[in-house]
Amino acid sequence: MTKSATKKRVVIIGGGFGGLYTAKALASKDIDVLLIDKKNHHTFQPLLYQVATTVLSPNQIASPLRHILRRAKNVEVLLGEVVGINRENRTIRLSDDSETSFDFLVVAAGARHSYFGNDNWEADAPGLKTVEDATEIRRRILTAFEDAERDAYLTGDDTPINFAIVGGGPTGVELAGAIAGIARHVLVNDFQTIDTNRARVMLFEGTDRLLGTFAPDLSVKAEKQLVDLGVEVHTNSLVTSIEPNRIKVGDDWIPVRVTLWATGVAASPLGRLLSADTDRAGRVLVRPDLRLSDNDNIFVIGDMASLKDTKGRIVPGLGSSAMQMGKATAKNILRLIRGEASVPFTYLDKGNMATIGRNKAIAEIGKVHLSGLIAWLAWCFVHVMLMIGFKNKILVLFEWVWSYVSGQGSVRLITGSSEPK
Repeated sequence: MTKSATKKRVVIIGGGFGGLYTAKALASKDIDVLLIDKKNHHTFQPLLYQVATTVLSPNQIASPLRHILRRAKNVEVLLGEVVGINRENRTIRLSDDSETSFDFLVVAAGARHSYFGNDNWEADAPGLKTVEDATEIRRRILTAFEDAERDAYLTGDDTPINFAIVGGGPTGVELAGAIAGIARHVLVNDFQTIDTNRARVMLFEGTDRLLGTFAPDLSVKAEKQLVDLGVEVHTNSLVTSIEPNRIKVGDDWIPVRVTLWATGVAASPLGRLLSADTDRAGRVLVRPDLRLSDNDNIFVIGDMASLKDTKGRIVPGLGSSAMQMGKATAKNILRLIRGEASVPFTYLDKGNMATIGRNKAIAEIGKVHLSGLIAWLAWCFVHVMLMIGFKNKILVLFEWVWSYVSGQGSVRLITGSSEPK
């Protein structure tokens, strides 16, 4: 897309919730919009764990950015990686050394998992942020059962499989519950030699309770639901070292077949390219209108932004808040183009949910606390409604209905390299 001599150009870095919803809100406006991402697709991250645990396929939670924005004739999508940002000249540089200019820049490159300075742990304890992460985790989970069956058949060694999930936030809880469900319901009749019911699923949380962002009563209910599924919950249990086939908790080494990382978040390193102040997680400290400064047309949104809204609340790193930031940023850009003042961002708290297993979930919507089946149904409804694309909604709904009726997952394929990353 060639830049118009008169139209303003908005460059958006990142096709996640924040970047995509900024682009959608600017569609068909009298401006040029360029969306840049390292991947050609938008991923519905809240359902990544269902890809990792054999319920859904990647194509059911991801959709090509070009297809999503195909009717927005003023929006161009570019596959590329941004490696440089020049605030003074208002240009960005890509990894192939090409450059493009902007009048407004929206940085929405998201976040990755943080290993708190122990990046060498990643090879033995992958996190879950991308489709590639999900398929790698699925490979490790299914391979663990296959290896156990082979060992039991050939050597008679029927040692139970140990799974360890590090981190008791929503991702850790969802993974633990789903793996326990796989072992006790989905795979129970698939193997001849091993008893998958004997698999141990251990969830380790360093603080005194799970799901610290939820109300304490919901944390208690979530832990009970996990225990009912057979998950061993260990609070006040800090993982201090991770090695192949074992983890260290306090002073004790615990043998494990698969370790998964579900704690610690670090904002995209793009934040450092802005020469702006950041918090300990690398999130950029932004003004109330999500800009770096009053005289700067650079917005930082989503997981990359550190902000208290107009009511003094810390805006959480959730998909719903990123969507709201994207829409608010688009409106402010249009205001600034018209010569009007920008307005502060106000976060609308739509609640928080976490699913634990079939018929098991918790939900906190204002003062309303739900758990069990009703929370699970609410979780299903909200996540289907938030998905991009009618086709994706139908596919996911069909898979959930099938999984619920049959008690079986549907994507038990081992793909990718047999060697750990």
